[in-house]
Amino acid sequence: MSADEQQGSGNAQSFIVKGQYIKDLSFENPHAPQSLMNFNLKPTIDVNVDIKAQKLQDGVYEMTLHIATRAVVENNSLFLVDLAYCGIFQLSNIPEDRIEPIILIDCPFVLFPFARRVIADVTRDGGFPPLMLDPIDFHALYLQNRAKAQAAAAS
Repeated sequence: MSADEQQGSGNAQSFIVKGQYIKDLSFENPHAPQSLMNFNLKPTIDVNVDIKAQKLQDGVYEMTLHIATRAVVENNSLFLVDLAYCGIFQLSNIPEDRIEPIILIDCPFVLFPFARRVIADVTRDGGFPPLMLDPIDFHALYLQNRAKAQAAAAS
């Protein structure tokens, strides 16, 4: 490889997953074993998603995908799951205006299938059918959160 080729590849944009992990996981089954004995009624499932990111060092970010779910039947909680699933991402030669969308759209998109599996496994291990979360539109979530932030800054 010539010096020009090496220098050219040094300027290539890159997005690397350095690691991913469960930072915090809580599962509550507050009415067991009674809640496990009656599956006649379909529960209401509430899902809340939040995304947070922090810069660890130059070009390296930790992105946390926080998913909280609650299953309710007749005003009784069947189960609650609270998961903070994180990834460490290294970005190189990415234009400054592209970093935030990559961290808040692309990174959670990469992590979501793994977080979904953790939630499915823990609900199954808690005695319930596995909770298979529907895909999340992280681009729409990003735009919604940006609009809220802009409205808050304007007022």
